[in-house]
Amino acid sequence: MSDIVKDFNDYRQKMNEKLLADNNKIIKRIFNLDTNAYAAGALDVKTKELLGLVASAVLRCDDCVKYHLETSHTEGVTKEEVMEALGIATLVGGTIVVPHLRRAYEFWEALEESGN
Repeated sequence: MSDIVKDFNDYRQKMNEKLLADNNKIIKRIFNLDTNAYAAGALDVKTKELLGLVASAVLRCDDCVKYHLETSHTEGVTKEEVMEALGIATLVGGTIVVPHLRRAYEFWEALEESGN
């Protein structure tokens, strides 16, 4: 697995464990709500992840973009689908999204190289 993917996942896991170990009811509920929101429902997981990717790119949250890219990759989303979604995000968010678009593209390439 590419270092940027591994580094992101290792850090995310370590910090999530610390946050959840604090046993804060609000944080635990938000994490649970997030997990349940992206489960299959009227929309399939793939669609929800692409929606999350677009929203995260527009909000310029690189960690969120990476998370949605990785889950999308796991769900079998194609590069063409990701690029179309990121195109919509850039249209909606404007040129301020371009630096995040670059990092998203780099992370997607790392995911493809990892073969997972």
